[in-house]
Amino acid sequence: MSAIEAPEQAPTSMSNRQILQAMSGLMAGMFVAILAGTVVANALPRIIADLGASQSSYTWVVTAELLAMTATVPLWGKLSDLYNKKLLLQLSLAMFVVGSLLAGFSQGVGLLIFSRVVQGIGAGGLTALAQVVMAAVIPPRRLGKYAGIFGAVFAVGTVAGPLVGGVLVDTSWLGWRWCFFIGVPFALAAILLLQRTLRLPTIRREVKIDFLGAFLLVAGVCALLVWTSLAGNRFDWASWQTAALTGTGAVLLVAAVFVESRVPEPIIPLTIFRNRTVSLTTIASLLVGVAMFGGTVFLSQYFQIALGKSPTVAGLMSLPMILGLLVSSTVAGQIISATGKWKIYLVAGGVIMTAGLGLLATIDADTGFGLLSLYMAVLGIGVGLLMQNLVLAAQNDVPATELGAATSVLSFFRSMGGTIGTSVLGAVLANRVADEMSKSLGESGGAASASGETTVPDMSTLPAPMREIVENAYGLATAELFLVAAPFAALALVAVIFIKEKPLKTTSGLERLAEESEQPDNDAGAGAKTAPPAPVG
Repeated sequence: MSAIEAPEQAPTSMSNRQILQAMSGLMAGMFVAILAGTVVANALPRIIADLGASQSSYTWVVTAELLAMTATVPLWGKLSDLYNKKLLLQLSLAMFVVGSLLAGFSQGVGLLIFSRVVQGIGAGGLTALAQVVMAAVIPPRRLGKYAGIFGAVFAVGTVAGPLVGGVLVDTSWLGWRWCFFIGVPFALAAILLLQRTLRLPTIRREVKIDFLGAFLLVAGVCALLVWTSLAGNRFDWASWQTAALTGTGAVLLVAAVFVESRVPEPIIPLTIFRNRTVSLTTIASLLVGVAMFGGTVFLSQYFQIALGKSPTVAGLMSLPMILGLLVSSTVAGQIISATGKWKIYLVAGGVIMTAGLGLLATIDADTGFGLLSLYMAVLGIGVGLLMQNLVLAAQNDVPATELGAATSVLSFFRSMGGTIGTSVLGAVLANRVADEMSKSLGESGGAASASGETTVPDMSTLPAPMREIVENAYGLATAELFLVAAPFAALALVAVIFIKEKPLKTTSGLERLAEESEQPDNDAGAGAKTAPPAPVG
């Protein structure tokens, strides 16, 4: 049956069992995306040392995926409002498979970074589409419970990733390449699960994709993110390169805004920011991305270099933070579904996350694991309360025709914040490590050759006096990252405080879409002809 010929009837509400079946492929896909990021974290120091790369290369391997994911999330979100969401999810998983294979066979850091870009494009689809599909089939009032399940999947993937990555790196007959290969079978399984379990209506809309706006948006964001990645390492913050990249980025983004304001189907509808909830949750998501990603992505490096732990042990050491996130997201999701109250958990999350980052700003190379565990658990609890519920608040307060756009906007700004945070704080880390090592080597009478860009050291090859200098430098530098990240979390708390709490809707996105399509005066999605949903197999 074609979309034009489909009868106009609202989708019936799904039972819990039907929702769980539909979500099985989604959860498998999200598990793959999470595993891809976390399984590499503990392997990166070994990978970079093995490839003879620099500290800025370490940052780029992380940043490349975040940059690609950030730049493509709005496009994936817009496509989800126009085309078959299941097919888009499967396409994003296929791109992830290609990126993983390229990464596993990389012989140099250049190909490794390129492969991470391909992985990032696939991860952008998973990040945007998983939450869009959830909102389509689950009413906001029931969404908290299932968001908690996703939080559990997130926690399991985050816990399993570093552990599996550490074991693979420490196993001589496997090695770090298997950190990339291991996600491939999970991605293929997710594609098959989605084909079998996910049944969504296809909404065909007679519109043209704004490719010019998409190009200008992606190019502008990439120019600014490349600047934050390279400034402080390859050139000074105040330099002609900075002027060229920031100027180009600003011009491209202004042009994107101009184009987006004049096309009938923009990639990011500017009118969506007239909604106070969307605007405030977007600001908070950006700040959470800076604080969370920027502050935590270098923890594995701290464990292995400053504390001298193996990759496997480093994976185990991250458990307190992940357990804190798991417990807080799951418990808060259940309570929100039961009571319908959600703002208190956003405020509490902002307070606790800021406190956790402030506590982690006091660590050094001699901090005991007990104290470190407490600090990480506090940070994890804050992140668990805050991150997913920002999406819930925004999805609850927009028309069904804008669910994809609103969800992708939040994911976009959170990822952009993470990319900026990782890039800027990575530069801060490299410079602080270089300064501390130069200072220590100068005091000890050694050659002060550590100034400038610092190569990530292989700790097993260093003599004891030099190892102590490196451990101290990375300990102090990592603490400074958390000190820089804490104010961003505090600003996110301010944004959250001004969000107005509204009752959670009790109908799913598909049901709301059917209701909205029956109202001729509904201006949501103006400029496009929307056909009623047509079931697809």
